[in-house]
Amino acid sequence: MSQNRDGFTSTFGVLVATLGSAVGLGNIWKFPYLTGTNGGASFLVVYLLATLLVALPVMMTEIMLGRASRANAVTAFEKLAPKNQKFWTVIGYMGLVSAILILAFYTGVAGWVFAYIFKSLSGSIHSTDPATAKAAFDAMVSNPMQALFWQWVVLGGAGVIIMLGVSKGIEAVAKKLMPLLFLLLVLLCIRSLTLPGAMAGVEFLFAPDFSKITAPVVLTAVGLAFFKLSIGMGTMLTYGSYFRQEQNIPATATRVMLADLSVSMLAGLAIFPAVFAFGFEPSAGPSLVFMTIPAVFASMPLGNVFMAIFFVLAAIAATGAILSILEVPVAMMSERFGFSRKLATLISVGIIGLFGVPAMLSSSLTADWKLFGLNAFDLFDFISSNILLPLGGILICLFVGWVYGLPQLKKQLSNEGQLNNGLLINAVFVLVRYVTPIIITVIMLRGLGLF
Repeated sequence: MSQNRDGFTSTFGVLVATLGSAVGLGNIWKFPYLTGTNGGASFLVVYLLATLLVALPVMMTEIMLGRASRANAVTAFEKLAPKNQKFWTVIGYMGLVSAILILAFYTGVAGWVFAYIFKSLSGSIHSTDPATAKAAFDAMVSNPMQALFWQWVVLGGAGVIIMLGVSKGIEAVAKKLMPLLFLLLVLLCIRSLTLPGAMAGVEFLFAPDFSKITAPVVLTAVGLAFFKLSIGMGTMLTYGSYFRQEQNIPATATRVMLADLSVSMLAGLAIFPAVFAFGFEPSAGPSLVFMTIPAVFASMPLGNVFMAIFFVLAAIAATGAILSILEVPVAMMSERFGFSRKLATLISVGIIGLFGVPAMLSSSLTADWKLFGLNAFDLFDFISSNILLPLGGILICLFVGWVYGLPQLKKQLSNEGQLNNGLLINAVFVLVRYVTPIIITVIMLRGLGLF
C-alpha cells in the first residue's frame, strides 16, 4: 500500500469494518420483509443456498481484486486487466451506478430509523395495535418534508465520518458500535420468543413450503444475498484495497458471511414471532419492522427506552453499510480525478441526495411517477438488486475465472504462500469460473421473465 493511501490498521478492524458493511438494514429491515412476502422458510432455504454457492465466492474474489490492485473499483480493473482488455472497467462503473441508486433509497430508510428513535422516546408509537402502528408509519413516509429531512440527516452524518478517512472514520466507528448490535438483537429475540403465540412465527421462519419457490423468488433471494453482503457494487473491492497484506481473505469473508447470516436469523426470530403474536401481516412489506418492533417493546417494562435503543442500534447498522457504499464513489473521485476527500464526499452526497428526492417522495408527491409500474423507490431497488448487482457478480466471476486466472488467485488468497489452503482456492476458482456465473445468469434471466 502506498504511504499516502489510508487503510485498515488491524485484523480486528478489517473484520468489523467489513462486517459493518455486510450487516446493515438489509438484515434488520430488508431480510424480514422479503422473507415475509416470499413464503417464509422456503425463501430462507433458497437464500442460504444463494449465499453459500453464489455470494460467498464472489465476495472472496472481489476483496481479493481490491487488495491486489490497491485501487478504487474502476482503476482496479485498469491495473489488473491485460492492456488490450480495459473494457473490464465497466464493472467498476456499474458498481458506481449501483452505489448511487442503492443509497438513494437506503439512506431514506435509514432516515426512517433515525426518526423512530425520537418517536420511541415521545411515546407516539408505543402501541400493540397494528392499525395504530401502520397509521404512524404512513404519516411519516407520506410527509415530504419529514422524509427528505431525515434522509439528509443520514447523508450528512455519513459524509462527516467518511471525511475522517478509512482508519479514523470507518474503522473507528465500526469497532465501537458493531458489538452492541449483536447484544441488543439477542435480548430482543428472547423477549419476542416469550410472547403468547410466538411459535407460529418460528414455524413460519423455519418450516418450509417448497411449493412457494418460483423463479422470481429465487432471483429475489440472489439479489438479497448480493445486497446484504455488499457484492457487485464495488464496495467489497474498495474495502479489499484497504486490507492488510497478511489478512486471510477466505477466513475473513467466511466469518463475515456467518456473522451476517446470524444477524439475519436473530432479526427473523425477533420479528416474526411478534408478527404472529400481535396479528400483523408477515407480507406487510418495507413497513414490517417499523410496525412490529414497537409492538414488541410496548408489551414490556421500560418499553419506550428499549425501543429507542433498538432503533439507535438499527441506525448504527445502517450507518456501517452506508459508509461502505459511500466509500465507492468517494474513493473513485479522489483517486481518479485528484479531488480532496472532502470535496469528493460533498459531490457524492449531493448526487445521492438528488436521486433520493424522487425515491423519498414515492409515498407522497411522486407517487404517480412510475416506470414499468414501479415508483422511484421500488425502481431503484429493482434495478440495483435484481439487475446491476447480479450482473456485476457475473462479470467479476468471468474476469477472475477467465482473465485473472488461477495462479494469481492462488497467490492472493494464500497470502503469498503463507497459508496452505490450496483445496479451498481450487474450489473457489471452479465456482467462480463455471458454477456461479451460470447460476446467476440463469436465475437472473428467468426471474426477469426472458425465458
